[in-house]
Amino acid sequence: MRFLTHRRRFDDLSEQEVLALAISSEEDDARIYRSYAERLRADYPETASVFDGMAVEEDTHRAALIALHQQRFGEVIPLIRREHVAGYYARRPVWLVENLSLERIREEAASMERDAERFYLSAAQRSTDADTRKLLGDLAAAEAGHQTAAESMADKASENGDEEDATRHRQFLLTWVQPGLAGLMDGSVSTLAPIFATAFATQDTWTTFLVGLAASVGAGISMGFTEAASDDGQLSGRGSPLKRGLASGVMTTVGGLGHALPYLITDFWTATTIALIVVFIELWAIAWIQNKFMETPFWRATFQVVVGGALVFAAGALIGAG
Repeated sequence: MRFLTHRRRFDDLSEQEVLALAISSEEDDARIYRSYAERLRADYPETASVFDGMAVEEDTHRAALIALHQQRFGEVIPLIRREHVAGYYARRPVWLVENLSLERIREEAASMERDAERFYLSAAQRSTDADTRKLLGDLAAAEAGHQTAAESMADKASENGDEEDATRHRQFLLTWVQPGLAGLMDGSVSTLAPIFATAFATQDTWTTFLVGLAASVGAGISMGFTEAASDDGQLSGRGSPLKRGLASGVMTTVGGLGHALPYLITDFWTATTIALIVVFIELWAIAWIQNKFMETPFWRATFQVVVGGALVFAAGALIGAG
């Protein structure tokens, strides 16, 4: 609270301080855009070039503002930054956006420009001093021009962005979909035998649920660690082993729990009937994901998953009944 009381109100700033605030803001934004460019350069060179251009635009605005300050107030620029002014728009720290998707980073940049323009327009409308109003209006016009330039650069990049989009889609498949699908298949299919073998052998729903829970969680932990340890992603380009392991482990557990949870129902045949329906839905969902994301022909995916699942289920049921 003490920090907040030491913030200045924008209406209390002098014209020189407003100009100094604009200079520091333009400098900060240029640094942010250069950080975005460096972050994206290896995988998305077209978008990185857009952010390079936006940083140059910010430098141009800052140079013009410094020249104006030298003309009106001299060489010494007061030290005033965003955090010194109450209600002034904030910028998200760069480290908080490092793991955002390409679309979210682009949205963040667009939001930066809109915030700056809106702030200057609002400040100009509230000002009663003619010179201050003109200064703030000029700043708003500069931000509007910058936003237009940024949008045109983004449009230019999007015209050549098919390769970037393909790279991003491929990375999504390799990091999340592929290990998640493998986990879902393993969890859904491999737990069929122990769960239904226990069900038909004991006809005890609680025991069946406990076996299913243990099998699902154990398989999830095993698959997660196996996926994370099998490939660090450096040479294969499959992305973070932590992300892949998380996707594989969680989906393996989910796949097994799907047909274990019905055995929380105390009636054996009701629970078994619902579990069979869940298995049918799981197998068809796997076939759909294979067709949608992995471009596997639908009937081929269906044959592989449904027939394989049916065989595992039959084995478990026969062993349990015997």
